[in-house]
Amino acid sequence: MAKQNRVKQVTLASVLMMGCTLGAEAVCAEPSGTRAGTRLSVPAKRVRPGSVQHAAGHALLQTSRDFPATEKPAGVQVSGGQIPAGQAEPAKEETGEATSAVTRTLEDEDMQKLHAGNLFHPKPGHALTYWDGLEGHLTVEAGIAGNPWTRSARNFGQFYVDRANTVTLNQIMGSLSHPVTSVGGGYGIGFVFEAMYGSDARFDPTIGMGSGSLNSLYQWVPTQAHLDVHLPWLFRHGIDVQVGQMYGLMGAEGTPALARPFYTFNYASDYIVPFETVGIVATMHLAKHTDWIVGVDAGNSTTFGQSGNNNKPKGYFGFTFNHLLDGKVDVHAIGHFGPQGNNGRAVTSPDGWISAGAGRAANREMQYNGDIVVAYHMNPAVTVTVDGTYLHDDLARDDAYGVTTYLAWAVRPWLTLNARGEIFRDNTGGIITEYSSFTSYTKALSNQPYPRYGALPTTYGALTVGASYRPEFVNKHLGLGSLTIRPEIRLDKSLNGTHPFNQGGTVANQVVNNGTNNMLWFSCDAVWAF
Repeated sequence: MAKQNRVKQVTLASVLMMGCTLGAEAVCAEPSGTRAGTRLSVPAKRVRPGSVQHAAGHALLQTSRDFPATEKPAGVQVSGGQIPAGQAEPAKEETGEATSAVTRTLEDEDMQKLHAGNLFHPKPGHALTYWDGLEGHLTVEAGIAGNPWTRSARNFGQFYVDRANTVTLNQIMGSLSHPVTSVGGGYGIGFVFEAMYGSDARFDPTIGMGSGSLNSLYQWVPTQAHLDVHLPWLFRHGIDVQVGQMYGLMGAEGTPALARPFYTFNYASDYIVPFETVGIVATMHLAKHTDWIVGVDAGNSTTFGQSGNNNKPKGYFGFTFNHLLDGKVDVHAIGHFGPQGNNGRAVTSPDGWISAGAGRAANREMQYNGDIVVAYHMNPAVTVTVDGTYLHDDLARDDAYGVTTYLAWAVRPWLTLNARGEIFRDNTGGIITEYSSFTSYTKALSNQPYPRYGALPTTYGALTVGASYRPEFVNKHLGLGSLTIRPEIRLDKSLNGTHPFNQGGTVANQVVNNGTNNMLWFSCDAVWAF
């Protein structure tokens, strides 16, 4: 295994210029003849928030024209004046009835008032009940990732769009939710239930929650099932708590189709941040622009007991800084820590594949995962986002890190142009892995032998350009929902001379270096969302 290297500093300018870098050879010295060891632990995976989930890094990618910001006001109005955030309210005897108005306004800031959702249509003038606020949503995504030069029928380095030149129903995702809504006294309650069917479900299981019930290209998984509570405790704007199954809180690109700007994923969001967690997360609103996030969970895509990996606690710790510099800058910095290996005994299948079990060492060997996302809203139409991600696994001695830069330009209300440049380093070759069967990823999490192949230690570069097109001539005639079409062109390249692309592996040759050093491919998906 390669020794741990220091994280290389990559500037924003260098990432944006990566189109030039991709044409160069070997920019990172690495003995290309070094064979990567067999991976013994399962890599963490990307994340993704839902309608009431924490606003993780991927939410920062959107321009304000597409998704208007809902910044809290600087203070609350009292008798024509304003109480700055963090300052004590006037005494009751000085404000009289204004005090109750302050309380109501604070509640309105921290959670939305009850309003009718899209499932029920109460008659005008009738008082709303809590259940009138129920929301139902459905998203359908299908697409194709064209790669004329592949000899393996795969797009190496991708989970969801791994099948080359195949039209795929990626996801049918449905949800039933209720936003966190005031129930009096400063308290609020909401919830989210969400499930997905399609090819994407192969890589988004939670062990013990329907995992393995289907074994074909198209599978189903529950993706969210959490209770959301607002507590008016300790801080001016209180604490938000989520309990249950949630998307991971890290990464810049989400699982739901429209929670990312492209059909394909960047390496970091696909491979080294948690996808699903089951546990509890608390967001403490320390100040107007500052939130503190802590959480405890069972681990990446696992639950407890027989469905756990090692039954040791894992958790989040981080901060978000919202709407800084007059609303132009948002920052998301969070880590996930804990033992992530499986403490079962390694198992070998009759055809030679090995499971990810590592024995008792998995109970104590830590995995450290960090993510920083910074979004700069240059104007209402243009947003630049930089995402830096890092992972170190003590058990497998894996190191991986990368920097991705995004540019989103809302040219028209119906057209957004997107660009993405990434440099990603897999120090040992154990992170970027092709899970080559329909059930490989679920088996890897469950300590069952699983077919896969990987690459030598590689520095990957990727440049993607595309658009999100919402055809008005179609959408104005749709009775329900809207259609988005996203074409893209992408070039992936090994920057240190390895050849991992467009060639498959076998049980006897699990480390591929006889493919190509680049992969040029053309993709397009269509998303209907209600």
